[in-house]
Amino acid sequence: GLLRSDSIPEVGEDAAATVGMAETLSEEEQDELRKELAKVEEEIQTLSQVLAAKEKHLAEIKRKLGINSLQELRQNITKSWQDVTSTTAYKKTSETLSQAGQKASAAFSTVGSVITKKFEDVRNSPTFKSFEEKVENLKSKVGGSKPSGGDFGDVLNSAANASATETIAEQTQEETH
Repeated sequence: GLLRSDSIPEVGEDAAATVGMAETLSEEEQDELRKELAKVEEEIQTLSQVLAAKEKHLAEIKRKLGINSLQELRQNITKSWQDVTSTTAYKKTSETLSQAGQKASAAFSTVGSVITKKFEDVRNSPTFKSFEEKVENLKSKVGGSKPSGGDFGDVLNSAANASATETIAEQTQEETH
């Protein structure tokens, strides 16, 4: 046939190799290759003209439909994004990130539970109970008829106020003596 599997030298290859190849071809083979070359060049030119005509027709249809470059760009980006999100790599990455987020969330939840448990343990410890009782006693001495109890923050605030009051009273007594 017309198409041969023989290697054709590329642009820039050694000219001596090209001459050597031409010498090994018979005159008949060279004529056949020249005809094939002309035919392929003509086909390429025809295809280029058909392509140019098709591109012109495409542009005219888009103009009539009111499709502009910006709309086309948006459509291309949307389609590209859909193509990306449908790939296996994207799905695997998305799934992995989702699992990592779930694991991190579970870890934070566990840490929060551990901290809460530790606070409960401290609050139920004998040392804390003893401290709380001392603060209650101090509060009742300073506060008088106020009902005992309240949350820990209230107890600490009143203990701090009582301590400040005692300090001021001591300073006043020292100044009057």
